[in-house]
Amino acid sequence: MEYRIEHRPSFSLLEVNLREGEAVQAEAGAMVYMDPTVSIETKARGGLLGALKRSVLGGESFFMNVFRGPGRVGFAPGYPGDIISLELNGTLYAQSGAFLVASEGIDIDVKFGGGKTIFGREGVFLLELKGKGIVFLSSYGAIEKITLRGESVIVDTGHMVAFTEGIDFRIRKIGGLKATLFSGEGLVFEFSGHGDVYIQTRSLDGFLSWILPHLPKS
Repeated sequence: MEYRIEHRPSFSLLEVNLREGEAVQAEAGAMVYMDPTVSIETKARGGLLGALKRSVLGGESFFMNVFRGPGRVGFAPGYPGDIISLELNGTLYAQSGAFLVASEGIDIDVKFGGGKTIFGREGVFLLELKGKGIVFLSSYGAIEKITLRGESVIVDTGHMVAFTEGIDFRIRKIGGLKATLFSGEGLVFEFSGHGDVYIQTRSLDGFLSWILPHLPKS
């Protein structure tokens, strides 16, 4: 499968060139254009219960579209931002809404993050992407990778995109009660271990907090 990502990082567009028989799965509504030679099939991947869990708990669409080659397909998220590709051979955890496209063989499930995520913006559940193939993630803002080799890093909950297997995490306060309430940072992720953490340079919650006071009031 050949692909290219254009117009990064603000208005990214993914184009996938599928050979005969090759296929990718994508979020409903992510397709921008495609060649007439490409076939599309809409499925509730993982069965009814799996699709329902992914939709209700993971914030993803109930149905997934499978595009089968030969031909080109263009994809983009519904908001301005970045797209990255990751060669997956194992497990990747992502925030709700970060998944865009993946190889057909990648399994997409929802993982309970435990009580340690209950106060995070992403909620209690994370997307679990497992298998071997290519995964394309999208973000609001540009995506940066932080590689950990046994050390730790603190990330604002609104800026977390994904992290690889082998990374441990917890939600904690940025400081004391005063800092948590008035610093504008609130609660944060603390990641540690060995692997990669992917962050987005802008926060949708931060943008909404900035723009809402300027909207006309009825």
